[in-house]
Amino acid sequence: MSDLTAFEEILRSSDVRLPSAWRVAWEEAEATLAKIHPEGFDITEVGRLAYDTLHDDLKPAARDALFCAWWEADQDRQVRSSWDGGAA
Repeated sequence: MSDLTAFEEILRSSDVRLPSAWRVAWEEAEATLAKIHPEGFDITEVGRLAYDTLHDDLKPAARDALFCAWWEADQDRQVRSSWDGGAA
């Protein structure tokens, strides 16, 4: 017996993936900043605004996602730096 609703069952059987709360917060923050600062803004501002708008119970998972994304980017920078002789 499944705990899923009929709607959730349809989504699962259709392989529909709903966006995460973090992705929705990020996209909303990016749209907000684009309206407020049409001349441009720093990507860190998007992350800060998105993080601040999350409910407190969602922040630990978002923080983990941010750390993992930073770590993966750092690893990628190190690999690329080793390919080009350290000029990254």
